Amino acid sequence: MVAGMLSLAVMIGLRLANPPFVEAVRELTFDYYQRLWPREYVPMPVRIVDIDDAALAEYGQWPWPRTRIAALVNRLSELGAASISFDMVFSEPDRTSPGRFAETLDYGATLDASRMKALLSRLPDNDTVLADALVDKPVILGFATLTDRSGGMPLAKAGIAYGGTDPKSILAPFPSALISLPELQMTAAGTGGISLSRADTGGVVRRIPMLFSSGSQLYASLSVESLRIAQGASGLLVRSTGASGEADTGKPAITAMRIGAFTIPTTAAGELWVHYSPDRRERYISVKDVFDPAKTPEARTAVEGNIVFVGTSAVGLFDIRATPLGELVPGVSVHAQAVEQIISGDFLSRPDWSEGLEILITLALGLLVIVTLLLTGPVPSALIGGVLAISGVAIAIATFRQNALLIDPIYPSLSSLVVYGAATLQQYIVSEREKRFVRRAFGQYLAPELLSQLESQPDAMRLGGDMRPLSIMFMDVRGFTPISEMLSPQDLVQFLNTLLSPLSDAIQNEAGTIDKYIGDSIMAFWNAPLETPDHAARACRAALRMREIVKELNEADAFGFKAGGKPIQSVQIGVGLNSGPACVGNMGSNRRFNYSVVGDAVNVAARIESSCKPVGSDLLVSQETARAAPGFAFLEAGEIPLKGKSAPVVLYALLGAEDVARSPAFLALRARHEKLVAAWRRKDMAAAHGALDACRAAAPPDLIAFYERFGERLATMEESLRTA
Repeated sequence: MVAGMLSLAVMIGLRLANPPFVEAVRELTFDYYQRLWPREYVPMPVRIVDIDDAALAEYGQWPWPRTRIAALVNRLSELGAASISFDMVFSEPDRTSPGRFAETLDYGATLDASRMKALLSRLPDNDTVLADALVDKPVILGFATLTDRSGGMPLAKAGIAYGGTDPKSILAPFPSALISLPELQMTAAGTGGISLSRADTGGVVRRIPMLFSSGSQLYASLSVESLRIAQGASGLLVRSTGASGEADTGKPAITAMRIGAFTIPTTAAGELWVHYSPDRRERYISVKDVFDPAKTPEARTAVEGNIVFVGTSAVGLFDIRATPLGELVPGVSVHAQAVEQIISGDFLSRPDWSEGLEILITLALGLLVIVTLLLTGPVPSALIGGVLAISGVAIAIATFRQNALLIDPIYPSLSSLVVYGAATLQQYIVSEREKRFVRRAFGQYLAPELLSQLESQPDAMRLGGDMRPLSIMFMDVRGFTPISEMLSPQDLVQFLNTLLSPLSDAIQNEAGTIDKYIGDSIMAFWNAPLETPDHAARACRAALRMREIVKELNEADAFGFKAGGKPIQSVQIGVGLNSGPACVGNMGSNRRFNYSVVGDAVNVAARIESSCKPVGSDLLVSQETARAAPGFAFLEAGEIPLKGKSAPVVLYALLGAEDVARSPAFLALRARHEKLVAAWRRKDMAAAHGALDACRAAAPPDLIAFYERFGERLATMEESLRTA
């Protein structure tokens, strides 16, 4: 199975290379896990303060003045928020600040204009108001990583320690970041990255970074910072390969992070697989409701002691993300759901060994498909492979449901399908080549129907047989010994090929199966392996055609006897037909067997053929065959003793097909012949001789020998009656 092994090697190589389309299939599989069994939503101390359409309608279009943001910070702090994380960046000065607004005024050089600018310039700057509001409050500002050096570097707030390999050597560094104003960063309690993930398949957010690196400095994500500030922790710990208790695999990887009381398992790149629950309104509270005095009790319940994320669900602000659940949610919801699962400990796990396991499964499935294909054939192999693939999918699903493990069963299954296809294609090509060989080698011996059946049903070649009604033929060349003596071995082979080839065609053209060639003889049968309801009639037609063929060969001197001046210049054959039950099937040994037929009906057919010469007819059939082919021209030869049979058997000479049977000449001859047979059975010798003379007068030349032999049997019977 070279093709199977090569395709398996290609699929293993593809999995190791992990191109985007392979990863896409895997990620879509994991999406469906979550879509079918999402994380159950359980209320957690996590809330989203939403800048929604209602808030925009109440307080105006975005961006709001920083004084409004400062008021929001003060209000959330007053309501008792454990931490306040902004899923946004305040990267530019507020254009609505009084001083900046005064710079835009242009009333000309008038005393009133100058006085107005002076008054506005004395008012507090909006950014300063916000910076002052951040002092001593649990506020985390966001930053977004950039792919160029157009931005700056955020101010690190968290102390990050690590055990094992330095995470800065593992993480891809960002060149710069979009950061908040320096005065805001200075007074904020924390700074966290809001960039969600690299570009995943279909734009779906599946993983989010927990840690960022500038190459020289480590930074926590917004989710991590919100947990750190809420717990009052000054720093966090990163574990990577090489740390105590962590295996050093030779490939540096981050394994986990610890923030206060919480441990986060991560991917090698420091990301968290987000275990989503459906987006719920219970997570959200509108900024409008936060400021509404009438809703202070509800706002306090939603905020007090909770980790609060400030973000926007307003479609016009374009912070909408796709999740594996098929939902479009605000980007801030992703951060909030990450914190929910960290608090609950409900993580998705994709261990380092999972990729190795999937490759081993791919290899094992592929090898199993190849082995079963060799041992059992395409259909059993497909069934076994299908059952194993379905079992693998079921196990992977059960593992996800019970342990939230992300194991990919699809790629191994697809790989086994590819291997099966390649191996089956190769097997098909080889099989077709073998079929062509079988057809070339055995087309002269088997009927085309049998060949087709053997090609499509190889199990028919097993040993065994079944009983069924058959018509059996034996054909023999009359006087073969003298013919063989006058020919050289090469000429004898040529003679047999010239004779037996067209005779075999006559048998096969009538759906007969050639059982074997026995020197100058042919054994054939009908109604197996394919059922042929008119098998007796077909056998009779084949016998008649064989007689015509021999006549045509003799007339054309096809054997070269006349041209060579041979003492024998024509060939005669004898054909015996019998119909009856026989056992047909493959017979022999496990290594060598023939599709053949055995039974008493076969023996009778052979004895009938041996009786052709004593009866004087080249085509003899049994009474059973004559009854099964009533439309043919038969003349009863009487009761003929057969070797091995205790009682004589009634035989019939076959003269022609349906057209002969309906001819006036035959009908007249048959009427006279029936009188002959009746007198012979009555032992009325005088009437029998008279009927015999009448038959001889009406018989064609090819029946002269038949009636001569009949006369000899009459004489024998007459002698026995005289001596009795």
